[in-house]
Amino acid sequence: MKQLKLTGFVIFLFFVPESLTLPTQPQDVDDVNITQKFIEENVGYITIIVFAQYIQEASFEEVEVLVKAMTEYRDKCLGDVTLPVCSKLATDVLLENICALEGLPQKHNFSHCCSKVDLERKLCFLHNKKTDVGFLPPLPTLDPEEKCQTYKNNRESFLNNYIYEISRRNPFVFAPTLLTVAARFEEMTKTCCEEQDKANCFRTKAEPVIQYLKASSSFQKNVCGALMKFGLQVLESINVAILSQKFPKIEFKELTSLLKDVSSKYDGCCEGDAVQCIRDRSKVMSHICSKQDSISSKIKECCEKKMPERGECIVSSTKDDRPKELALREVKFTESENVCEERDANQTIFMAEFLYEHSRRHPELSIPELLRIAGVYEDLLKECCHTENPPDCYRRAENKFNETTEKSLKTVQRECEHFQNLGKDDLKHYYLIKLTKIAPQLSTEELTFLGKEMVTALTTCCTLSEEFACVDNLMDLVLGELCGINENRNINPDVDHCCKTNFAFRRPCFEGLEADKTYVPPSTSQDLFTFHTDLCQAHNEELQRKKDRVPNWQPKARLLKKYKVKPTKGCGGKRGTPTYPLPICPVVDFVF
Repeated sequence: MKQLKLTGFVIFLFFVPESLTLPTQPQDVDDVNITQKFIEENVGYITIIVFAQYIQEASFEEVEVLVKAMTEYRDKCLGDVTLPVCSKLATDVLLENICALEGLPQKHNFSHCCSKVDLERKLCFLHNKKTDVGFLPPLPTLDPEEKCQTYKNNRESFLNNYIYEISRRNPFVFAPTLLTVAARFEEMTKTCCEEQDKANCFRTKAEPVIQYLKASSSFQKNVCGALMKFGLQVLESINVAILSQKFPKIEFKELTSLLKDVSSKYDGCCEGDAVQCIRDRSKVMSHICSKQDSISSKIKECCEKKMPERGECIVSSTKDDRPKELALREVKFTESENVCEERDANQTIFMAEFLYEHSRRHPELSIPELLRIAGVYEDLLKECCHTENPPDCYRRAENKFNETTEKSLKTVQRECEHFQNLGKDDLKHYYLIKLTKIAPQLSTEELTFLGKEMVTALTTCCTLSEEFACVDNLMDLVLGELCGINENRNINPDVDHCCKTNFAFRRPCFEGLEADKTYVPPSTSQDLFTFHTDLCQAHNEELQRKKDRVPNWQPKARLLKKYKVKPTKGCGGKRGTPTYPLPICPVVDFVF
């Protein structure tokens, strides 16, 4: 394979060249052989994903060397599976090969990981991943005609380059998702290269693919962050809420069976073990499709698809309709005389069943809100079950649930009022200031990204009938981006407290944060106020990036007036006077 310079912004530059090698028939049952064949036939793509995600700085030539080594390993084991090396886990073999590449561990500073073994080595590589990919070189651009010609001339190299680039720029996205994105780009390329107006075709068809990648990335990072920081129990609670809302007619016994497969898949996927992630994802989808009549009426077409599209289709499918016979309330948790006895018999199962029953009855609530309600109920029972008359105590549970939801609803309504009253630029500045005050340690690029994601969440949700769930779900994903995946990510004491104390209540926690008083800004210099000619020469996104570093303070003045923002003394200047670029010295206090 020859390296091919890739082109364009990630939304529409890469067009998948060669068809991903897919099984010739749908996987209707949990067929291990089909999954294994898929892995063997795609070992090159899987190797690229793992290497590029673990060692993001690695060049494509270095990736090619590893692909060759892993392909030879596959061929050797297919020829004689009894060889000792063939008994090792694929990821262990891959990491051993990465560490064996001459000079590479020293060059890219991961020798310390290579000195470890087994799970410790895998976790070391995981913690080596960088969410902020600003250190990577910008992607070059080609016009659509040139892209299509390259697609036709060198399909294999183009595909490998595409997977390499999207993998190192999305280090925490699961391998099946990246393979699906690649397959969708191929479909787009085949279509657009036959069109007269290729540029418009690529632009139109690439947008939903990139939005899908961004949404998948946010969700996967959020769930993996919950697993890394809070452990398996919180992960299982998230999955109970998601599955119960998505499949409201599923029986609790069937849910608990499915939950074992679903929760276990995150171990491999979150650790970056692409092979195990593919196997576990296949197992989950086979489970669902083998019992689709009792699980959902919305996934029949998905179950007829091939790997990996089948899994992504089920994940993206709409919620099933709530069974008509399902009452709005499950009285056994608030009216029964034996609630405390049932809880004490098996608290984990009892709380899971409560969350299941409440989630399947309330598709209008967000996942974080369902977890908050479960937390409120659990705390209430701790109190009530030690009183003389527990039933009288826990009968007020519904009122507690309503109070919790009302608080969350008011927060969402306030955010949507911001959306209604401000334009996109002012709204972005609003969140840029708000985030900078609570987390000034973050880079300008990361703060700007988070602010844009907040704006996207409100723009997407605030005109929908399901406004509450949409806003709360998406803004919780933004907080997941802020908190990060790795448990060793530290920003400042207050932010760390909100990120690590209680997953369900981290959004209310963030709402109560004030400016970080522990932050010491770097010393100022005259260079901060020197405006070079490149500011006038910059265009589009580059110009916007420069403007974000030196904000337009006129919109801020309007924000001060609209939202009763209390100005504070600037860093060495008069009240409200900007003396540093925003990410270094925020100069306004928002009254939350």
